[in-house]
Amino acid sequence: MSTSAAPVGLVEILDAIAAATDPSAPCVIGPGERHLDWGEFTERRRRLAGFLHSRGLGCNRARHELGDHESGQDHLGLLLHNCPEYLEAMIGAFGARVAPLNVNYRYTATELVEVLGEAGVTAVIVHDALSAVLADALPELPGIRTVLQVADGSGAPLLPGAVRYEEALSAAPALPADVAPSPDDAYLLATGGTTGRPRAVMWRNGDAVIGCFDAAREAQPVEAFVERARPGLRSLPTAPFMHGAGHWTALRALLAGGTVVIPDDPERFDPAAIWSAVERHGVTLMLIVGESFARPLLAEFDPARHDASSLNVILSGGAPLSAATKERLLERLPTVMIVDGFGASESGGQMSIVSTAGSATSGVFRPRSAATVVLAPDRTRVLSPGDPTIGWLASTGRLPLGYLGDPERTRATFPTVDGVRYAVPGDHARLLADGSIEAFGRESVCINTGGEKVYAEEVEDAVLAHPAVRDCIVVGRVSDRWGSEVVAVVSLEAGCDAPGVAELSALLAERLARYKHPKSVIVVDEVRRSPAGKADYAWARSVSAEPA
Repeated sequence: MSTSAAPVGLVEILDAIAAATDPSAPCVIGPGERHLDWGEFTERRRRLAGFLHSRGLGCNRARHELGDHESGQDHLGLLLHNCPEYLEAMIGAFGARVAPLNVNYRYTATELVEVLGEAGVTAVIVHDALSAVLADALPELPGIRTVLQVADGSGAPLLPGAVRYEEALSAAPALPADVAPSPDDAYLLATGGTTGRPRAVMWRNGDAVIGCFDAAREAQPVEAFVERARPGLRSLPTAPFMHGAGHWTALRALLAGGTVVIPDDPERFDPAAIWSAVERHGVTLMLIVGESFARPLLAEFDPARHDASSLNVILSGGAPLSAATKERLLERLPTVMIVDGFGASESGGQMSIVSTAGSATSGVFRPRSAATVVLAPDRTRVLSPGDPTIGWLASTGRLPLGYLGDPERTRATFPTVDGVRYAVPGDHARLLADGSIEAFGRESVCINTGGEKVYAEEVEDAVLAHPAVRDCIVVGRVSDRWGSEVVAVVSLEAGCDAPGVAELSALLAERLARYKHPKSVIVVDEVRRSPAGKADYAWARSVSAEPA
């Protein structure tokens, strides 16, 4: 794969898209009655860039002077629910040569101190409703010198020294002409921390346009983005923008000249509000995150009450989607195409499964390009098609620079093999003879039972085929006999009885070897996941360890 052409920066592309788009065309719709057209949105994100620059925020050292784990820019933390300001802030930050960082709005003050402090955040934009927890953290964060506060109707007072977001935009000076955003400027992506400590992955924003936002498959002139624009695209990300999949999908729509739709209730996952938004705004693409989003949407959907005829694509990213659930979705929405995406913060999009009516599958993906490979277990060579070895899913081409402030982890996750730099986020995979890739899940959730490796996501997918199981997380539990035994933590569909171990084994017999079957089934009221739909494996392990 050639990466010789220079990538184009996100702001340059969006400026060109805006210049070629009818300024009255819808850009961001919702929540509620809020509507921003392309002219308004472009003016607002440019004003924010001017404000950030006027506060002395920007780029202090050029990229070529820095190591792969170092940033020479100021960093803007985004502590917000889904809203137009989130997207204005991301793009406005790039315009001012400030690196935006997504921040989990469920963090405690202690967690904010750790995450914002380690990331070297110097400015924050926060919703009123989240300002109290930030107030508790700020005394321990002396590096933060600018706080913008977004009104949300909660009535929270303005933090000392903070500036109202709308007032900042109204009074913002124009961005000086000599402030020229660069494709080398950083985009910071905080990992979810579901399988380990959260880290900030640092991308060049020009590479993120290709690797993360999927606006192109390779670097190309800005004119090509304009020619390929799809103003009829209406994209609804149901995931929080604080999660990569959420803002990746939103930015992809904007880079295509389309419209981003935000449901009326942006603070929680509300299936009724989502289907209402699909119908009212003619949504053509909807992002979900695996089972925890798909199943409530299925339970709510009623063709007699909801018109989803505009919907062409359901994209699932960030968590696996079972074949059984895909089949149910396609039964209800037979004209929709389901794209099950696979990727990571450290690699961008890597591969996908496309399912249409009568062809729902899971577990085996098509690589996004030749840049997605499988490395040998010792990471010394690239495996050939048909090699039965289970190795490491890896990507080359447009990759992150590394982990902010962590050179050791950067070297470990981005090794060089035969002179080629790869990203190896930690997923096990096998390269099949036809070039497709069988995914087995993260090393961190792999269970070693009786000397055999069991991949949690593989068992979860099988268990979810049981009609009584609403959601499932599979973990290992200490066992005197096996070292670690497989345990399924499940929630149930309304009115259903829990399947026993023998019943599950009968269901799994044709799909999985016996050693992969759960030795125990633990029923909970609700399987715990992050707001972005990712499984909370630490919680599931604690539940499995409790006495029955």
